[in-house]
Amino acid sequence: MVVSKRSQLAVIASAASVLALAAPAMASASNAHKVVTAAPSWTASLRTTRAPVASARMDVYVVLALRDPAGAESLAASVSNPGSASYRHFVTAAQWRQRFAPTSEQAAQVSNWLRANGFSIDEVPSNNRYIRASARTSDIEKAFGTRLGTFRRNGQAVTAPTTALSVPADLAAVVAGIGGLDTSAMAHPMNAGVERTQARGSGDPVPPGQLPPPEPVFRNSGPCSTYFGEKTATSVINWQGTKRPYAPCGYKPAQLRGAYGVGTGAGSGKGARIAITDAFAAPYIKADAQAYARKNDPGHLWRPGQLTQVLPKSYHHIDECGGAGWYGEETLDVESAHALAPDANVVYVGGRSCMDADLDAAIDKVVNGELADMVSNSWGETESDGSAVADMTHQTALQAAAQGISLLVSSGDNGDEIANTARRQADAPANDPLFTAVGGTSLGVNKTNGYGFEQGWGTGKSVLTDGKWDPMPPAWVYGAGGGTSRLFTQPAYQKGVVPDTIAHYFGTAKAMRAVPDIALDGDPQTGFLMGMTQTFPDGSLRYSQYRIGGTSLSSPLMAGVTADAISLSGGAKLGFLNPAIYAMAGSSAVRDVNHGRTVDTAVVRVDYINGFDAADGLRTSLRTFNQTGTIYTRPGYDDVTGVGTPAGTAFLRALSR
Repeated sequence: MVVSKRSQLAVIASAASVLALAAPAMASASNAHKVVTAAPSWTASLRTTRAPVASARMDVYVVLALRDPAGAESLAASVSNPGSASYRHFVTAAQWRQRFAPTSEQAAQVSNWLRANGFSIDEVPSNNRYIRASARTSDIEKAFGTRLGTFRRNGQAVTAPTTALSVPADLAAVVAGIGGLDTSAMAHPMNAGVERTQARGSGDPVPPGQLPPPEPVFRNSGPCSTYFGEKTATSVINWQGTKRPYAPCGYKPAQLRGAYGVGTGAGSGKGARIAITDAFAAPYIKADAQAYARKNDPGHLWRPGQLTQVLPKSYHHIDECGGAGWYGEETLDVESAHALAPDANVVYVGGRSCMDADLDAAIDKVVNGELADMVSNSWGETESDGSAVADMTHQTALQAAAQGISLLVSSGDNGDEIANTARRQADAPANDPLFTAVGGTSLGVNKTNGYGFEQGWGTGKSVLTDGKWDPMPPAWVYGAGGGTSRLFTQPAYQKGVVPDTIAHYFGTAKAMRAVPDIALDGDPQTGFLMGMTQTFPDGSLRYSQYRIGGTSLSSPLMAGVTADAISLSGGAKLGFLNPAIYAMAGSSAVRDVNHGRTVDTAVVRVDYINGFDAADGLRTSLRTFNQTGTIYTRPGYDDVTGVGTPAGTAFLRALSR
């Protein structure tokens, strides 16, 4: 993400709880330059492996500062505050641009300077949020007074500035930050459940810039249950003295609609518009989504024009981002959002890559183009890598709130992140108080498609080995993200709802932002049955289905719920959701997922070792629920499930009130 020296963001303690850009203490650089962006902090602890090739070209995002940022904060606050006379009196994108966007003259001033320094200008959106440009690395270093280095980080070769970036003093008031030069700043899809140990596929090379074919096929083995608890694994050994049920085969749309009590009648999403952002584009998405509906939800086939795509002209960083791995993310988001809001229109807006700035640009495209009433983002990274949500993301969030566009984001799939990074931290941009962070649960759907139970999603895994579960107790593998931000102070909507033990977890004098805000099903063991075109071992491309989860499921499910609330209220946009969500805390509109720290629920899961068939054998494992570590479910608000999960029509009415 674009990390600016001036983007030390602090939360305004106001009723609508929006962010304020802290006044900068600008450091002077040589040659009458001023520093606008610090080097990534991680570069101080790693050695460069070599200098980048001077003639190699790189993209850069130069983010421009808002005019009247205090006024932008005030507007976002007033239209988001249920107690304000301006509540939900949203502005248009044109009105926002007229009042707050950088001027065309400012954009031209920066563009001319970039051109004079060897850059080509590749994109400037109509809100002048940023200038995307490209240049040789030698020109980039000279223009911004920095030094680029190549590092080995997390197993990948990446490039990043090793010193701060600066611009001429006369541009310092216009340039808010510079991004895109840290190629390790990439987001990851928040899906889980695809487990294979042997890759299958053609392995044919893909020409540069061209998206690869779909990934090798993954399929679930049986036995499995059509609803939670249908089949008991009687031939498998006990756990805690009890036989356990086989994991559900993957919930279908009617099961999730029934469990959450949404997606039907007047609250079916009619008249609402859902946007989804991810990297790249699934090549068969429309055919796959219709095939899925035909097989699993025949009463809700896609109408002509109901699903559309807005795609970039070109893609980059395909290999580094695992290009084909994003196809399943897009497909999951589209099919699960449609499952809970079958009458809503869905637009997919693809990013040029999984790099933070490219995904930020995709959100900006939705907001500035007024393409939807909400945006679901099923991707993210750790807060330390996000380094506080960037100027570009924050500005987009302000504009979205002012225009009445709800921003939803997955809370993460690595729990408290300790196992992943050896440091407890929340994920970004879920940590931003202007996003609705959606956590994950383990959901039990009963025989009649009704709500059975929910626990916090935190999975432990033990494999059946020589007649025993190994390890015992099950070892943690993944779970819903959550926790306490080290960067953002507590927004007003969380005051009095979030326990002090969470808000002050790190011993800070000030209460801090807690994550998530709300939750829905995310556990791959109680996940969604998804269908998409995949590459089979013989090289053919065929439609196939499998169970999948992650907070990548939770966020689009929440988008579907939000669309249902819009349709139930007659089509009015809802805007920033968190003040309304926290007003429901402790009411019958939300279900309090309250199971403490006990780990006593589990399912048995059987998988093909190679992910496709039984040729290489089967693996039987035990998967526990509610194994969540330092974050855990508790009465009221908790840092796994937020205020709880939606409770049907009562939630829809409260959200749209």
